[in-house]
Amino acid sequence: MTAGQTSLTFVSTIAAPEGDRGAAYWFAFQGDKLLVHPRGDAADVPLAAGIARLGIAPIRQVYLGYLQDAQAQKTHCYCAEIAPDASLPAGVIAEGLRQLYGQLAEPLFALAGRAVQIVSWDRTHQFCGQCGAPTVAMLHERAKHCPTCGLMSYPRLSPAIIIAVVRETPQGKRLLLARNHRFPAGRYSVIAGYVEPGESLEECAQREVLEEVGIRIKNIRYFGSQPWPFPNSLMIGFTAEYDSGEFALEEAEIAEAGWFAADAFPGLPPKMSIARRLIDWFAEIGRG
Repeated sequence: MTAGQTSLTFVSTIAAPEGDRGAAYWFAFQGDKLLVHPRGDAADVPLAAGIARLGIAPIRQVYLGYLQDAQAQKTHCYCAEIAPDASLPAGVIAEGLRQLYGQLAEPLFALAGRAVQIVSWDRTHQFCGQCGAPTVAMLHERAKHCPTCGLMSYPRLSPAIIIAVVRETPQGKRLLLARNHRFPAGRYSVIAGYVEPGESLEECAQREVLEEVGIRIKNIRYFGSQPWPFPNSLMIGFTAEYDSGEFALEEAEIAEAGWFAADAFPGLPPKMSIARRLIDWFAEIGRG
């Protein structure tokens, strides 16, 4: 099995295989940077029958599951954490996931996003958040149990909506784009925000658009979703139609907003994001 293959299926399991199961992928992180072998414009996740064979001494490691190809051949996958000051083996570098987009094979990039979140969760849940006792990893689910007070802890996911709002105008369709103060100069994107407790996804979409730009929306429809490991979001994408209102920006967060034609976009998010998928969707319908 090679890193360049894309016809792979990942199967998430908890219990690591017993005995020698051959070379495995090691998603080892130093902080939030993944250890990879650079290959010019590409990169490979280290593949070895044991992390020690890579010359890496992990603080801790967790089994992720396995990748299976069309012939049902399995390659097991692990994530691991190494010390911030640990020396890296020759031919290995530590690189952020954003920088690795397009360099790793797609299945491996997706797994790296899963792995960095599990590494972070494993590191921050060594002790119970309720009583402070050491936790124990469960054998049959991705969870940690406190044997002292019984508290169960699962990997954190932060659901967030992201939404493309379309407005019909006499000049044609227009897309709502806004520039957050945190964005690089000139970059705009669609509206996004985290779901609050007790709130449906649709309610969150309506609230976020109204709060950030003062616009009311209607006809909310599901578009798609994307895990976003920066640090632990699950982005749920929607489309919607403009209903009413004029711009009233939430000044602490939004610098500028506007309605843009498909042939007059400003700077946009990178291709790796569902934000860009939503914008590209509008580009198709907006030119129709």
